[in-house]
Amino acid sequence: MNERIKKLRQALNLSQDEFGKRLGVTRGAITNIELNKVEPKPLFVDLICREFNASENWIRTGEGEMFVEKTESEELAAFFGDLLKDEPDFRHRLIAAMSRLTLDEWKVLEKLAVEAVEGIKKDGSE
Repeated sequence: MNERIKKLRQALNLSQDEFGKRLGVTRGAITNIELNKVEPKPLFVDLICREFNASENWIRTGEGEMFVEKTESEELAAFFGDLLKDEPDFRHRLIAAMSRLTLDEWKVLEKLAVEAVEGIKKDGSE
């Protein structure tokens, strides 16, 4: 399990310090887990799974996929949850502006997005 936690951290491209901060523990605590000096407690494994969308089965047994597949609605909920925790920035301003679009304006935006994707595909095939 300790090695899988290390693999998860590396897959997330996080340092031990960054990984620990997200979980509310020190870099030293993560080092001790990864070096198999300490066996993580069940509640800590649960926290890792919740924070990083990791599969509990994979962490405990090595079976299955590293990450839990999220539905589109779950992805949106997680995005907005994280967005609301952060200080206002461009993402906040953009989402606020988009929230004021009418249905017709959304249709225009969709048309522009489709045309942009088609243009990218066309440029890539030439």
